[in-house]
Amino acid sequence: MTILVTGSTGTIGTQVLSFLDGHGADIRALTRSPEKAEFPAGVTAVKGDLADIDSIRAALEGVSTLFLLAPNAPDELTQAMLALNAAREAGVKGVVYLSVFKGEAYADVPHFASKMTVERMIDAYDLPVTILRPAYFIQNDMRQKDALLGDVYGMPVGAKGISMVDVRDIGEAAAKELLRREQAGTPLPREIFELVGPDILTGETLAMLWSEILGRPIAYAGDDLEGLEQRLKSFGPAWLAYDMKLMMRRYQEDGAIATDEDLARLTALLGHAPRSYRDFAETAAAGWSQG
Repeated sequence: MTILVTGSTGTIGTQVLSFLDGHGADIRALTRSPEKAEFPAGVTAVKGDLADIDSIRAALEGVSTLFLLAPNAPDELTQAMLALNAAREAGVKGVVYLSVFKGEAYADVPHFASKMTVERMIDAYDLPVTILRPAYFIQNDMRQKDALLGDVYGMPVGAKGISMVDVRDIGEAAAKELLRREQAGTPLPREIFELVGPDILTGETLAMLWSEILGRPIAYAGDDLEGLEQRLKSFGPAWLAYDMKLMMRRYQEDGAIATDEDLARLTALLGHAPRSYRDFAETAAAGWSQG
């Protein structure tokens, strides 16, 4: 039987494929451009797009377990729900769905709300799904390189605190749940995991951490949400820039902090403690110093 991975060429999909590698499962990777994709040996590239239901139906033929990652797009909800329905019709016995941390509380953030609607469908039909709810990705801060080299931490995360998660932990958690569901003889009950990091990170604590790692003073640039939106609009669509601004506003107002129970369950799933922000930052800084 076969595992199908969507979002296979993106940040999370590549991590999922990496952690699945070597475990003996038959892996297919959905991509719009199979001829350009570079996957681990043994991974079969399958042409398809979540926005094209006929291609999804074709890709699901013979698939027993699905990793469903819907893109952050205006029709994200439609794409995710169509894929989930197609998986049900195809007889897929298990799904791992990538949702979001604090989705229910952040009802005014579009991409959070769409993921929670998909969760409502999963709950309503008691589907055999593992729901993974990742917090803000630590690796998003790779985009802070230029700001940090200019002695500023620029992401306006605020002072309430967020428990950022390392994308490697997301990929590993997804792979473990995909393999568990794939190897089971029958569909397994629904599970939910909050994918979070061990640190409570604020703008000021991040600036202090980077100051220590880089060996020079780093200042927090402040909570300017309008400036964030304008920066994001300079290299992406306006709707996405506004969506990200709304998310960051909620981080500033309410924070997104993991509980001890969240961390304990994730530690048990991974078999090790979630990776820290410092682990990422030290590795990133070492790479920057080497050019």
